[in-house]
Amino acid sequence: METLNPRVRVVWFVSVLVLAALVGGVLAGVRRFLVEFALTLVGAGVLAAAVIGVAYVLFKYRTWRFEIRDDDLYLERGVFTRVTTVVPFVRVQHVDTQRGPIERLLGLGSVVVYTAGSRGADVTIPGLTPERASELQGRLRNLAVESEYEDAV
Repeated sequence: METLNPRVRVVWFVSVLVLAALVGGVLAGVRRFLVEFALTLVGAGVLAAAVIGVAYVLFKYRTWRFEIRDDDLYLERGVFTRVTTVVPFVRVQHVDTQRGPIERLLGLGSVVVYTAGSRGADVTIPGLTPERASELQGRLRNLAVESEYEDAV
């Protein structure tokens, strides 16, 4: 099974920092009502959010795996709840690559696989180099087209 590029941890950690800043903002707002504990409360809250976030990012990275099999795309991920997703190629409608600003800065991208169906109709594989994302997009597209013809027979 293939793992993600290690730099994806930085992308996820930036999300953790944003969350920690939000926690700090909320606690700073509470500070108005609890003046005596203000600095300790805000600092402890931000530190706790950051530490928990870093641990979450490390576990998330360790559990994220994917594989292209004969008839489907297989993904395993999840920290608290393990999620296994199997996307049959006959269900693939189209495949995109995307690169957000932080991903571009770190030289990463993602592949998004859109499937037929209503529940969770897309699957994203983050943390790929742009070359690997383009290669994966082309391969998934070709496998989806091939399986379309096989399914029609």
